[in-house]
Amino acid sequence: MVLAASLSACSGGSSTPDSTGGNSGDAAPAIPAPKITISPATGSAKVRPDKTVVVTASDGELEEVTVRAGGKTLDGEFDSTHTKWTSKEPLKPSAKYTVSAKATGEGGPATATSRFTTLKPKVGLEVVDVTPGIKGETVGVGMPIMVRFNAPVQDKAAVEQALEVDAEKPVKGAWRWIDDRYVIYRTAKYWPAHQKVKFTAHLTGVKAGPDTYGMEDHSTTIKIGAAWISSVSTKTHMMVVRRDGKVVQTMKISAGMATTREYTTTSGIHLTMERGNPVTMISPGKKEGDPGYYKEVVNHAVRISNSGEYVHSAPWSVGSQGRANVSHGCINASPSQAKWFYDNFHRGDVVKIVGTNRILEWNNGWGFWQMPFSKWQQGSALES
Repeated sequence: MVLAASLSACSGGSSTPDSTGGNSGDAAPAIPAPKITISPATGSAKVRPDKTVVVTASDGELEEVTVRAGGKTLDGEFDSTHTKWTSKEPLKPSAKYTVSAKATGEGGPATATSRFTTLKPKVGLEVVDVTPGIKGETVGVGMPIMVRFNAPVQDKAAVEQALEVDAEKPVKGAWRWIDDRYVIYRTAKYWPAHQKVKFTAHLTGVKAGPDTYGMEDHSTTIKIGAAWISSVSTKTHMMVVRRDGKVVQTMKISAGMATTREYTTTSGIHLTMERGNPVTMISPGKKEGDPGYYKEVVNHAVRISNSGEYVHSAPWSVGSQGRANVSHGCINASPSQAKWFYDNFHRGDVVKIVGTNRILEWNNGWGFWQMPFSKWQQGSALES
């Protein structure tokens, strides 16, 4: 009985696992596939346009990330390890975005998709006017870039940061805010002649104030022509016109009679603004029958300020041109020379006037060159 029990115990041991624990035939642990995370998450709504799109990968590297809305691709960049992608520009308001990402790793490839929508702002900021902006127009070397918006801009620094001026012949310049809707770019010195300047407002998604975002970009190409500089002396009663430094016309003129301030021609750097043929000129602040009232129809008139100053034809003052000042403040010229000036001017050409004690105000028309550039810069939201 004892022997039988011993044998039984001995035979029962033959069914136990071997010394290896029975794992010699099992598979190695699986390597996980890359995990992709996208922010904003799919289904997100009313995403702020200034929010950044971020795509990350763990257990692998990002191979490709595409963010699109309305056929346009959003720019972005990978980090040094290719495990993170970050957008570099704001999102477009009121838009539907699709994010597609691919990653690779030892555990195989992986893909992920996210779809989200951006909010519709209460106020959509847009550029409503850029001067100069006439297609095919050539402008003078003194021409500023004047930009108007459809709504007030509260965060001027953010909007100004989005305004780009790209010149073929770059020169220093600065923006100055005139009010909440109006900003002007002026160079420190005149534009170098004969070049193109591209203005772009990268407004899409820029936050301009509470519930106010830029709706779309705006761009304009400006053609700068020859350097037309006209020098007027009210004391010698002469006007000399130079094109790229060469004298092309010498004109006898008559300036303001200076019996009152309003009849005194303003001294300073003027820019040609617009022209008309004919233009009806009426004495400011007076009605018919008042002393000093006048109403004159003049030909070939080129405006140089908002206070009623023009270079124009004045056949009635030809006898005084070159020797006396008899006008109401305008620069009188002979019919033939006034027509020549009218035919050759561009908006933004420079007219320098000297000899009077009435100084052109910087905000009288396009008298922006009257302000020293150091002070002009102080009107920028980005200048310290």
